[in-house]
Amino acid sequence: MDYKNVTIAGSGVLGSQIAFQVAYKGFNVSVFDISDEAIETAKERIQKLKERYKKDVGATDEQVNRAYESMSFYSNLEHAAGNADLVIEAVPEVMDIKTDFYGKLARVAPEHTIFASNSSTMLPSQFADATGRPEKFLMLHFANEIWKNNTAEIMKHERTDMDVFDDLVEFAKQIGMIALPIYKEQPGYILNSLLVPLLDAAQGLLVNGIADAETIDKTWMAAMGAPRGPFAVLDVVGIRTPYNLSKAKGENGDEDAKAIANFLKEEYLDKGKLGVESGEGFYKYPNPAYLEKDFLK
Repeated sequence: MDYKNVTIAGSGVLGSQIAFQVAYKGFNVSVFDISDEAIETAKERIQKLKERYKKDVGATDEQVNRAYESMSFYSNLEHAAGNADLVIEAVPEVMDIKTDFYGKLARVAPEHTIFASNSSTMLPSQFADATGRPEKFLMLHFANEIWKNNTAEIMKHERTDMDVFDDLVEFAKQIGMIALPIYKEQPGYILNSLLVPLLDAAQGLLVNGIADAETIDKTWMAAMGAPRGPFAVLDVVGIRTPYNLSKAKGENGDEDAKAIANFLKEEYLDKGKLGVESGEGFYKYPNPAYLEKDFLK
């Protein structure tokens, strides 16, 4: 399929990044969120990405302005998806929210529209029936800071049409991604199968009082030569996401995850500490301690 019109549903940190990257690569982009307030926040978030693109990838004013001008914003799903060739869903990592969203999307999107989820942990087979078009549904998962960490994991389920799968692999390349095809369902895909155990272990160490966040990050950075530790990564991801994931695990009987979720809520979310996007999470931004030259001393 020759995709021209792409709708991004969900304008949080990663949804906004996906929207701007797709627009930057020349596609018409519609951004959907559930309220006018959320849309205004998305516009502010995306405007800030212009400077990141100019700094990190050498984009010109003309390029970033043209990308933004090719974007449209909607709080009405029918208007947002009415002429979409592809819808990329980036709504919260909550089963009921995603299932409800796909039921609504299926009623308003054209028959030819492909649905792709950016879910970081869930599987396409969990939502395939809710989409009403399982053969045209699959996963398209991006890493945070998409313009730099340009990976796109494309994962099918057993009923995904292979032509749809192959088309989405090509689309990922067209928007500047390293396309990573995954032919069999895997919780966590490739990236999070590697990353999530690290982040969970780090949070467990913190919640159980083993060490503080900076010490844990220093350990990982110094021993592995990594530019960031796990808590710096969590700040970039945004603390809402690990909270939602730990909360879901806790509700399924995982007591360690429940403790992590409670800790994140009480010590961070309830205090407005959401990570990089709010200016404070485990570190304070725009000048976090882990970037200081003496951090590893």
